[in-house]
Amino acid sequence: MKSIFFIIVLVSTLISMAIAIPGTATFYQQYTPSACYGSTPEGVMIAAASDPLWDGGAICGKMFTVKCTGATNAVPHPCYDGKTVTVKVVDHCPGCGGTLDLSKEAFESIANPVAGVIKIEYW
Repeated sequence: MKSIFFIIVLVSTLISMAIAIPGTATFYQQYTPSACYGSTPEGVMIAAASDPLWDGGAICGKMFTVKCTGATNAVPHPCYDGKTVTVKVVDHCPGCGGTLDLSKEAFESIANPVAGVIKIEYW
């Protein structure tokens, strides 16, 4: 029974990794008002979507799992190995420098915030 559970977990992980989308992430610290929910707080594990993801707000409420995959600048080894975070899209980040603009709390759960910008995979 334990081996079947292990196989299911392994296959699920491999499928998730196979459909991961590469991108970059930045972070922000003022969470309300947001483009999706106005002044209603949505917690701190949240993100703002870049212009290519925004789609007129259709992405509001979508959940993504995000993993740091590497540095984009001189900060060595910004990623916390193997860590992922699940975030809810609550805002639009027009012209921001990343694919996803994570809350500071979400960013610092997967990477050193001193990096400012990181490479990510999200699914």
